[in-house]
Amino acid sequence: MDEILDLDVEPPARMVVDAPHPGSVSGVSDLISAVMGHGGDGLRRQKSHKSAFSLSSRSAVFLAEHYPQASPAHWNDWRWQLKHRITTLVELERVVDLSSWEREALAPGKNKLPFAVTPYYASLLSRNDPHQPLRRCVIPTMDERIILACEEGDPLGEERDSPVQGIVHRYPDRVLFLVTDSCSTYCRYCTRSRRVGKRELTRKFAWGPSQWEPALKYIERNANIRDVLISGGDPLTMADHALEYLLQRLRAISHVEIIRIGTKTPMVLPQRITNRLVQMLRRYHPLFISIHCTLAEELTPESQRACTRLADGGVVLGGQTVLLKGINDTLPALTSLFQGLLRNRIRPYYLYHCDQVVGTAHFRTRVDRGLELIRGLRGHTSGYAIPQYVIDLPGGGGKTPLCPEYLQGRDGRDLLFRNYSGELYRVHDPMEPEMNVGGVA
Repeated sequence: MDEILDLDVEPPARMVVDAPHPGSVSGVSDLISAVMGHGGDGLRRQKSHKSAFSLSSRSAVFLAEHYPQASPAHWNDWRWQLKHRITTLVELERVVDLSSWEREALAPGKNKLPFAVTPYYASLLSRNDPHQPLRRCVIPTMDERIILACEEGDPLGEERDSPVQGIVHRYPDRVLFLVTDSCSTYCRYCTRSRRVGKRELTRKFAWGPSQWEPALKYIERNANIRDVLISGGDPLTMADHALEYLLQRLRAISHVEIIRIGTKTPMVLPQRITNRLVQMLRRYHPLFISIHCTLAEELTPESQRACTRLADGGVVLGGQTVLLKGINDTLPALTSLFQGLLRNRIRPYYLYHCDQVVGTAHFRTRVDRGLELIRGLRGHTSGYAIPQYVIDLPGGGGKTPLCPEYLQGRDGRDLLFRNYSGELYRVHDPMEPEMNVGGVA
């Protein structure tokens, strides 16, 4: 039964626009017009279909320059995107000018966490700026070789809390169900860098029903489990029928009330969110999807379309962000991100302090910086746009909220508070009842 995960990654046969030589300026212009449906030089305007993904101008330019033999239909096929992921130094050098510390980090055999990025996400990267935040998130640098004594391969103690393969059972009523080790794009600060992508190095993709069965049996046996988070890797890199197999099995367990999926796919592979996928997901409500989004620059027309499809399909969307030094640790960056998520019907849920995973010291901020940012957001944007800042305690202590101090102390029967703008206010809060039973003071 393990062939349930087997993907036919060849896209279905589609008409491919005749591609000119990539060095031809007029030819590239014609191809972009064809991609965008502008109908230049006798090319017919493509019909508009509400169900189809349309290419942004950025994607069209990137497609014409770097994949001239591919059509818009190929680009919009998620299987084509997976098959053509950029995974080597040679491939990456075609699309970005690498710095010396990036090139050295990409040397074969040096990365504990594999490198991979979809062509779509590569189109968002700056060609010339190695300090671009998006680029730093996915391209390794020699900073990953700096390892602090506090860092661990399994900083959250997930293996310790794993009673059977694939299950992390830390909280009484919910479990984490790790169903795959694969992602379409690998974030360089990944909490599970100890395990994700390792099968790709050996070309062994063995995840399937026989691997999931012990976890499913464990969930069935434990009636206190009412909430299951499907994660990995990224579950949305699996085929529809593989994901549906899991959803069917979980929905058949009477005490499982909530199913959640953790993914970054809408941001790195939005073409995966097909109408067919959404129609399948609709059958398994209540269904929640937590979307990992790092920067407002990821909220492209394509990712916005993907999120709209999910939201229109009745899926409740939450946003999860990791606070990263030099990436998104400024008020403008977080404000733009969280407000952008709300516009796309994604409720910011968690802002994570970066875990103490091996090789991530260059990404970690100080906790007081995170508190300062939350304080700066409070009162200056909608409460819906402010996630909970949490630190996942090392060794399996669980997620712990971190909140700025607004309570300043007590003065007699009053509590003293400073509001978001720093002004002092009193709230009457007697330490003992002030009224007798008859209601007379």
